[in-house]
Amino acid sequence: MKQDISTASRLSVAPMMDWTDRHCRYLHRLMSHHALLYTEMVTAPALVRGGAVHLLTFNPEEHPVAVQLGGSDPVELKEATKICVDHGYDEVNLNVGCPSDRVQSGAFGAVLMKSPELVADCVTLMQEAAGDVPVTVKCRIGVDDQEPTEVLPAFVETMRAAGITRMQIHARKAWLDGLSPKQNRDIPPLDYPLAHAMKEVFPDLHLSINGGIQSLEMVEEELTYMDGVMVGRAAYHQPYDILGAADARIFGDTRVALTRHEVVLAMEDYIGRHIAEGGKVAQITKHMLGLFAGQPGARRWKRVLSEGAHKDGAGFELVKEALPA
Repeated sequence: MKQDISTASRLSVAPMMDWTDRHCRYLHRLMSHHALLYTEMVTAPALVRGGAVHLLTFNPEEHPVAVQLGGSDPVELKEATKICVDHGYDEVNLNVGCPSDRVQSGAFGAVLMKSPELVADCVTLMQEAAGDVPVTVKCRIGVDDQEPTEVLPAFVETMRAAGITRMQIHARKAWLDGLSPKQNRDIPPLDYPLAHAMKEVFPDLHLSINGGIQSLEMVEEELTYMDGVMVGRAAYHQPYDILGAADARIFGDTRVALTRHEVVLAMEDYIGRHIAEGGKVAQITKHMLGLFAGQPGARRWKRVLSEGAHKDGAGFELVKEALPA
């Protein structure tokens, strides 16, 4: 049964390129029944012009699951949204936050912060195609020399006028000129108070904060200001720390959560099916490396998986070999 998507977005795992694929999301779902999971960004041109619908494959167990689209052509994004909705996604999100060169060259991602009216045109057509499925926007607080205290309120207001009711605000300005995407993860500093202020200015909108959230305690703290919290790298590198107790603490679910070991054992059938279909165990185990982060034996667990996953014939036996660590 699908739960209310706005409730699920009290805690979400951010879309992250090369990380939040379907194997990663299946693993994360074992730890939390409720958190909203996002795909890696999928570009609208890849779906509409390239026919790359295989990028939209997901496991039914992943619900609630949202797809993030990249693009800047309203008509193409409308077509891509229709494809995503037909595939069964619970939400379609537009990327107005990614600073990578590849994204800039396609005139989408964070560079769209400079073109709010174009974004409004995009989401208007996307909502037409989405029907009852919500369309959301993930944005920055500004880019380059923009003044965030001026740009962000105006951008959010433009999105609200276009019918958007839920947004995710990455509370760091994106520098598109002179900083690499890696540098932009830490520079310039985060501005949580500005994101918090948007909730005060727009109390009718469902607003999530993203950027620099390191722990479940931080999630709980930010929920005193915002409607939702989106966690990125911490949810990937220390997934159990973020998701293991999230159902109880964030969603009030009294079911007993799986232990780290139980999560590993619950992956056996999934890994077996993937290998039977011609897949490689490394495609899944790379997402499991951080499962025991901070625990005794974590280094050996990572080493056994990293060194053995690419060997011919590697399967769940490798995972069982690493588990006693």
